[in-house]
Amino acid sequence: MENRERKIAKDLLSIKAVFLKPSDPFTWASGIKSPIYCDNRLTLSYPAVRNDIEQGLADLVKECFPQAEALFGTSTAGIAHAALAADILDMPMGYVRGSNKSHGRQNKIEGVYKPGMKVVVVEDLISTGGSSLEVVDALREAGVIVLGLVAIFTYGLPDAAKNFAEKNCPYMTLSNYDTLIEVAVEENYIHENELNKLKAWKMNPHDESWINQ
Repeated sequence: MENRERKIAKDLLSIKAVFLKPSDPFTWASGIKSPIYCDNRLTLSYPAVRNDIEQGLADLVKECFPQAEALFGTSTAGIAHAALAADILDMPMGYVRGSNKSHGRQNKIEGVYKPGMKVVVVEDLISTGGSSLEVVDALREAGVIVLGLVAIFTYGLPDAAKNFAEKNCPYMTLSNYDTLIEVAVEENYIHENELNKLKAWKMNPHDESWINQ
């Protein structure tokens, strides 16, 4: 039986939620030149892929964080996935805004929560982990116990591992960059001779020398 990481990687490639262009890199908002661009919002438009992902996220929560009492999505990409996975788990759900609402009760955290509540954060994509950990911080400041985070995909960058470790926040993902580029070669999305560029980028995305390899 095919493992989960490979199955999700195939799903993402099949619906073009992930693009690989090692010879014509993308430029992220941060300015980093990247051979990969990931848009997991597209997964919501494909029921078969969506079902694989939501069941996978629910399974990750059960396997890794069995004490969880609620799921909280990141704004905005994690909200739908948190809601759908929480429905499978029959569990409460909420989400954390990027900033406090400008009217009404000026909430940043939406949904029912209380100090001491054990929750898992749901994210779609992990690059460096910065925006995800802002959500973790907001929940912890409210007295909520964040057991960890689950996500669809991670680039597997060293910065992410460092940042999550500093916040003492474990994270699990359905698939990852290393698995995806292997599957991409097998499925003829890219040529095998492009793998060196892809592997060099992951080692240090800030060093653009990979482009000329």
